[in-house]
Amino acid sequence: MAEHRQSKKRRYITWAVAGAAVVTGGGIAAQTSMAATSWPAQKTFTGRAFDTCTAPSLNAMKAWRTDGYYGGAAVYIGGKNRGCAQPNLTASWVKSVNSLGWKLVPLYVGAQPPCQKSANPEKLTAANATSLGTADAKDAVAKANALGMKAGSAVYLDMEPYDTTDTSCNDAVLAYVRAFGKQLRAQTYRAGFYGFSSSSAKAIATASNKTDLPGNLWYALWDQKETTTADWPWGKTQFTDHSRAHQYLVNSKETRRGYTLTVDRDAWDAPVAIVG
Repeated sequence: MAEHRQSKKRRYITWAVAGAAVVTGGGIAAQTSMAATSWPAQKTFTGRAFDTCTAPSLNAMKAWRTDGYYGGAAVYIGGKNRGCAQPNLTASWVKSVNSLGWKLVPLYVGAQPPCQKSANPEKLTAANATSLGTADAKDAVAKANALGMKAGSAVYLDMEPYDTTDTSCNDAVLAYVRAFGKQLRAQTYRAGFYGFSSSSAKAIATASNKTDLPGNLWYALWDQKETTTADWPWGKTQFTDHSRAHQYLVNSKETRRGYTLTVDRDAWDAPVAIVG
């Protein structure tokens, strides 16, 4: 995610210091707490999606939908580390773009790792990782619900790059992510995760303990390959059954039907928001 929630400068700083961890796989099976509740049917989108800093105007969304290249759009619904104002992102906007046929991807910019080199308004610690994850998930659900994104929707937690070889830092991040996902599911929202294939996403995909980890993984790997399979970095049986998304190109300036936006491109095969 071209660090739209933070400054572009900080995005490249954090990416540069990203490390890697090696543990073992995860997928829909990680969502252990889903079994006890009767869940709304998953709304899945498969196709091209984009994400951009500020939700575009309704006129821009109409034009881009008419163009037909993209069918999905990610929007930053909240989080203390969200970096852009969202004057367009209202319940009315969500309802309108949904009626145009857009599939929306709610993204929440939660607390960031304690070892991350960037300055963020909210950073987690080993001491508060679980309580903060729970609190942030409650806020994410409230934000999604206020926008008309109903129970059963997927909410994606944004975690920027960090040094995953720092064991204490990585353990704190995983504790936060587990608490966030567990609370989402307690409120009947599906848990997703956005991160980098070299660090934050890898930490999720390779964690040996899958309990309460998100079952949907959106990985940033800027190889310009529009796929969720050919360049999938981990085991072929992981995050299957429409649980993957791939951010493959960033900062693409595109003009469609007279409206110019700078977006990141995504190949999508995963759950999205339920609106209506």
